[in-house]
Amino acid sequence: MKRSDFHFELPPELVAQEPLPQRSASRMLHLPAHGPRADLYVADLPSLLRPGDLLVFNDTRVLPARLDAHKRTGGHAEILIERILGGYEVKAMLGVSKKPRPGDHLKLADGSEVEVLGRDGGFFHLRFAPDRPLAQRLEALGRMPLPPYIDRPVRPEDAQRYQTVFAREPGAVAAPTAGLHFDQALLDALAARGVETGHVTLHVGAGTFQPVRCDDIREHRMHSEWINVGAALCARIRQTRARGGRVVAVGTTVARALETARQGGEEILPFAGETSIFIYPGYRFASADLLLTNFHLPESTLLMLVSAFAGRERVLAAYRHAVAQRYRFFSYGDAMLVEKSETA
Repeated sequence: MKRSDFHFELPPELVAQEPLPQRSASRMLHLPAHGPRADLYVADLPSLLRPGDLLVFNDTRVLPARLDAHKRTGGHAEILIERILGGYEVKAMLGVSKKPRPGDHLKLADGSEVEVLGRDGGFFHLRFAPDRPLAQRLEALGRMPLPPYIDRPVRPEDAQRYQTVFAREPGAVAAPTAGLHFDQALLDALAARGVETGHVTLHVGAGTFQPVRCDDIREHRMHSEWINVGAALCARIRQTRARGGRVVAVGTTVARALETARQGGEEILPFAGETSIFIYPGYRFASADLLLTNFHLPESTLLMLVSAFAGRERVLAAYRHAVAQRYRFFSYGDAMLVEKSETA
């Protein structure tokens, strides 16, 4: 299967640059397993779910992971943290005119220095000064790492809107964007409907924006990301299945976490560790019955995952419909509720 099999034409003006004033006011394209698709709103979600269904969210919290720095020569550098390695060390991408070498230092706005320890491909291993907790330094100096397709400066309101209302585990450098559509009013309506909720953690890395560069998609290698699928959630999923309820993955990150936790079997088991799972058509899902997801980049791994869940032709036809109906795309855009295809 080739990368070009997942291409579609997207007018640039459909790439959402701003969040809507109300999270749950986003449009939602419903793609059922049988029957016609429907143009709805995220606020309609409770009417599409049943009492006893289980919504699974990603509770990762986005770090203010983009920092300005200067080289000792005076040149500007931008640090984009990909992940915290522990203590004061991170893996990061650097935006500089000339790449630094191990032993070089970058100076932050508070006067502290960041040491370059080494390099691994496109990422650098950095160590921050130990005079202040790293989380505090990021909160004081960092900016929200908006995706590269949002072509405007970061604003103060992004600190709240590029974060889910249930974010609690710091570690991501990109938001689990399907979760951005949920506000407290929608969560209350789902609870009143009898829909249950649970959480996994997947710390989304900067690698989520890396394009597929090889023509044969089987040659693509995903960046590793840390996940935690807890024992309590696994028990909730078993209980949901036993009573005939459905599992709804809120976002591709949740789908990847749950499929990793299957570890090749049918049952989802507790798992904490790294995942580099790459899901594309031909893969058989067993963890979720529905997927709520935003609209993704052409030829992206996320579009390939959705195509594996619901069928490539079916998904691409839905995307063409979304373009024709002027849906808003990507992180601050609209959503699609997809029911799993048994023939995907």
